[in-house]
Amino acid sequence: MSDITITLPDGSARSLPEGSTGTDLAASIGSRLAKAAVIVNVDGIERDLRDPLPDGATVAVITAEHERGLYTIRHSTAHVLAQAVLDLFPGATFAIGPPVENGFYYDFELPDGGTFRPEDLERLDARMREIIAEGQPFLRRECPVHEGLQLFKDHKYKCEIIEGSVDDPTSVTESGTVRLYENPPRFVDLCRGPHVPATNTFLGHFKLMRVAGAYWRGDERQPMLQRIYGTAWATKKELDAYLHMLEEAAKRDHRKLATELDLLSFPSKLGGGLAVWHPKGAIVRKLIEDYSRDRHAKGGYDFVYTPHLANGQLFETSGHLSFYKDGMYPPMELDNGEYYPKPMNCPMHCLIFDARQRSYRELPLRLFELGTVYRYERAGTLHGLMRIRGFTQDDSHIFCTEDQLQGEIASLLSFVMSVLRAFGFDEFTANLSTKDPEKYVGSDEIWEKSTEALRLALEQYGLPYAIKEGDAAFYGPKIDIDVKDAIGRTWQLSTIQCDFNQPERFELEYVGADNQRHRPVMLHRALMGSIERFFGVLLEHYGGALPTWLSPVQARVLPVRGDHQTYAESAVAAMVAAGFRADLVEADEPLGARIRKAKMDKLPYVLVVGDDDVAASTLGVNPRGGEVERGVPLTAFIGRLRDETEASLAAAHR
Repeated sequence: MSDITITLPDGSARSLPEGSTGTDLAASIGSRLAKAAVIVNVDGIERDLRDPLPDGATVAVITAEHERGLYTIRHSTAHVLAQAVLDLFPGATFAIGPPVENGFYYDFELPDGGTFRPEDLERLDARMREIIAEGQPFLRRECPVHEGLQLFKDHKYKCEIIEGSVDDPTSVTESGTVRLYENPPRFVDLCRGPHVPATNTFLGHFKLMRVAGAYWRGDERQPMLQRIYGTAWATKKELDAYLHMLEEAAKRDHRKLATELDLLSFPSKLGGGLAVWHPKGAIVRKLIEDYSRDRHAKGGYDFVYTPHLANGQLFETSGHLSFYKDGMYPPMELDNGEYYPKPMNCPMHCLIFDARQRSYRELPLRLFELGTVYRYERAGTLHGLMRIRGFTQDDSHIFCTEDQLQGEIASLLSFVMSVLRAFGFDEFTANLSTKDPEKYVGSDEIWEKSTEALRLALEQYGLPYAIKEGDAAFYGPKIDIDVKDAIGRTWQLSTIQCDFNQPERFELEYVGADNQRHRPVMLHRALMGSIERFFGVLLEHYGGALPTWLSPVQARVLPVRGDHQTYAESAVAAMVAAGFRADLVEADEPLGARIRKAKMDKLPYVLVVGDDDVAASTLGVNPRGGEVERGVPLTAFIGRLRDETEASLAAAHR
């Protein structure tokens, strides 16, 4: 038997006997790697460990620590769930079950329109663990279409996939054969794979989370299926950490906090995905917007305003009607055509640039707007402020020359980080999204130029980033900035998009130093993403205990008795006169009850005043999370508030 040569990712070569598998390769490198191996990547294609390796291939061993290894573990766990459901619910049929972020799901249809009950998850968990303990192998094979249809004759959704009425290239090969994975002797599924070698390899660190309704293929005209969500991890430690994070996240849910702190609400009479801001929430929102306005004014931006709707011809020119119509609200028929609520501000900013002849001396022209936009989100995707139908973007569009492009992107990255730090975020990563080959405008040359400009800026700034293939907007590539919150979750906030195409579509021009007309480049930038979503992220990041400079009430004064009321009122008046937000709760309840209520409101400072304080113009200071201080002079406390606020904002520039 002759040997084959395998090239490893570091460029080194390794000789193995012909017929060697990914398992053999991992074992030849080391016992630790052999134990950790989940799948292999062969010339860019993920394969099972048991597959023979071709001679001359470049092969990477993927472990459970790798993102794709964890993806495979979750994918295999979803198959185990499907097998358990079919075992325990005779007559059930199954649809699709992909891995998702932090876990997996699988969609089922139970006989006679049945639904899963909460206690069914416990039964399914137990059955899944039995299947895992059996060590069933995951075996890949292919069969002709007619055989696949016969195999799944009792599972209409699988047949629909095979017949091609649903586009699912994961299950049917280019040659027309059906891809299958079996767990003999009882279970077989349509699947591209790969999978872990057997059910007792890497599986078992999972938890079934919940059941939800889901339309087949997300189409409201299709049957409603039962979707079981689960989470799965490579180790028990990782699973426990994730479940603990979920417990913390539930405590920090912005919808819950917004209600408890009387910040905003989502009235059913208003309609789904729409919020009303209560006075306290409006204070915080105004502080966020005022800070944004101030930073933009100092950053060389010009403020603009645009209307909430526009003639459909504008969105035909921009391309949104061709590429984004499903995310837009239906048009209104008016006297001179169809009008749409705007989903984006950029087309109107193009009109502002085009309102008169522009000179190169005006560039870069930086336009800024707190512009409210409207996007149709399906009811099932709405989630408080995180997924909403009407929201306000802190939206900027920069028009510049090609020579200015690199410097502007670098400047935007610095600006973004500086502002986000002011709100307490200090861990950043990025994604560079490239062209979707099925959904774009403009030439390949322009896309390459735009993508390279963004990549160079990330490299120069030193920001860690990953490539998201095919995730760009239709008009240009983008950088998405992610932040990590207090409990380790990642949130995508800021976006920077490089766009040569909108200026082309709107025929924008400026007169250059050579007295000739040139096309500008356009940069799209939403710093906070949307004010609403940013507010929700902030609320969860801080668990409702907003920093002093953002808190709607910074200090609450509590007189011990009614005869301390006058001095308490004067203390509040002094703080308000100094520019701070303070209130007073009269002594009509016991002091302890009022202190507990103030702590439940998550106020930065609770100030108690009694006989000694009235006599000496002092305060009893009860700081959030700190020790009580007695006899603090009122003027000294006001100075502390000022120093704390200024220090928070100064941190943005570190």
